[in-house]
Amino acid sequence: MAWVILFFAGLMEIGWAIGLKYTDGFTRLVPSVLTLAAMTISVVLLAIALKTLPVGTGYAVWTGIGAVGTAILGIVLFGDPATVARLACIGLIVAGIVGLKLAT
Repeated sequence: MAWVILFFAGLMEIGWAIGLKYTDGFTRLVPSVLTLAAMTISVVLLAIALKTLPVGTGYAVWTGIGAVGTAILGIVLFGDPATVARLACIGLIVAGIVGLKLAT
């Protein structure tokens, strides 16, 4: 169950990272409130997952999910470059996440 909670914490991290782009420096109310809510939910879910998961593994997977999801959505939503090197690095992060899951 902790892995499922950690996965949703990672999704919320993606949400707040992407949300930051829409807050326009926290000058837009609705995106700012949603972003702050996603931040809070993400950290609370991480804390719950870390009750049973090792802190290093949980934190690394949480940030990895956030990094991969944010990078992919940056490409899709904002036209960030999708170079071979960039995609390969995203793949390496995914491999690291899978490796940590298998090793725990």
